[in-house]
Amino acid sequence: MLPPVPSRLGLLLLLLLCPAHVGGLWWAVGSPLVMDPISICRKARRLAGRQAELCQAEPEVVAELARGARLGVRECQFQFRFRRWNCSSHSKAFGRVLQQDIRETAFVFAITAAGASHAVTQACSMGELLQCGCQAPRGRAPPRPSGLLGTPGPPGPTGSPDASAAWEWGGCGDDVDFGDEKSRVFMDAQHKRGRGDIRALVQQHNNEAGRLAVRSHTRTECKCHGLSGSCALRTCWQKLPPFREVGARLLERFHGASRVMGTNDGKALLPAVRTLKPPGRADLLYAADSPDFCAPNRRTGSPGTRGRACNSSAPDLSGCDLLCCGRGHRQESVQLEENCLCRFHWCCVVQCHRCRVRKELSLCL
Repeated sequence: MLPPVPSRLGLLLLLLLCPAHVGGLWWAVGSPLVMDPISICRKARRLAGRQAELCQAEPEVVAELARGARLGVRECQFQFRFRRWNCSSHSKAFGRVLQQDIRETAFVFAITAAGASHAVTQACSMGELLQCGCQAPRGRAPPRPSGLLGTPGPPGPTGSPDASAAWEWGGCGDDVDFGDEKSRVFMDAQHKRGRGDIRALVQQHNNEAGRLAVRSHTRTECKCHGLSGSCALRTCWQKLPPFREVGARLLERFHGASRVMGTNDGKALLPAVRTLKPPGRADLLYAADSPDFCAPNRRTGSPGTRGRACNSSAPDLSGCDLLCCGRGHRQESVQLEENCLCRFHWCCVVQCHRCRVRKELSLCL
């Protein structure tokens, strides 16, 4: 296992999520703190080159990158909500987890890089950044929309039924290229390639896998134009996938992550098991086994699972047997407040009462 020293990439992620207390690795995701891009850049003493230029010239882009990093961590918390390590970011322990080259860290770097790209791209489409806008028109034809019988598709070969169909790129397509570029500039730290740089290679690969999970699943959306819905003309544009879908796809990659090791010169990665095929660009990589996260451990950043709510009847990861690591669980009756008697008022507000309900919870011993 590589020594747990903070890499520049890990420092950047810490800065993006919480510039206020970098020295203590304090993560403020979900806190009331307002993200200040000036603080990020001022405290990032190791920034250089294009990263420093981005801080100086485009602080509003850095703010979107920070928003995307927080979006990624919230998605990590959703996808890992039933796991022993649930991506909790409210303590110094999160920083210690990031300093290890384990499966969980691979997911964190991938989902935050994806979040940064997604947030910047979305800000471009919404007109919130002056440096970018909608995606430039493309030369290729949009694909035929699925599930729309009789809807003209893109022009086909001469003499085919689709040869006279009219289409054009229009609307406001999401400019994923710009989002990827800014995510790559700021989150992929520049390192000299040499011995001991395996961690940087792993982290940069996982960053790119995260961005690829956004880019490779953009969708083509079209709108029909014509009398009585005849769809004589289709206007099409590229649309970002919902970020929840990005998280779900990266979770699948997490389950199938590949363990790697460095070559002798430290400039490339190889499968730890020689008989396995090399991992692809979309795969997540790790270099060390994960701790079991059952008990608190300051060295590894494990918070343990004592007191976690579990499902006493579930056989999966959320079940008490697995989540409580065989220690057993106890039942506790708690009183909670939740929305009730909700009504929709035109237009467009939903108003709810707050009701107290008593629930039985199973908590890990």
